[in-house]
This record gives sequence, structure tokens and C-alpha cells, in this order.
Amino acid sequence: MNKKMFEIVPLSESDDYSFWKNKTHLERLEALEKLRRIIFGYDSSAKRLQRVIKITELKKN
Repeated sequence: MNKKMFEIVPLSESDDYSFWKNKTHLERLEALEKLRRIIFGYDSSAKRLQRVIKITELKKN
């Protein structure tokens, strides 16, 4: 992700819609990912919930 592509603007500017409308879908997704990493952090070794599947056979009465 190229961090030089981001622009910081004051909140008082009302042209946010036109700013994001002029960006490609990829640029918008990259900005979203950057915000996600800033808010939630990013650690490639972070533990995740492990998905486990267990298959059992029903006992017939």
C-alpha cells in the first residue's frame, strides 16, 4: 500500500463526496484497509479463532 497517496483534509471541507467519488474502487478499498489497520491494529501473528469440524455418527436405537 502506497502511504503517499493519502491526503489529509480538514473536516470542515464539504467536498468529501466528490473527493471519494473521483477515486477508483481500489483506492477506496486501500483507504478503508488503512483505516481498519489504524483502528484495530495489524499483527500478522495475531491469534485467530480456530475452526474445527467434528464428524460423528448417530447411534441407531
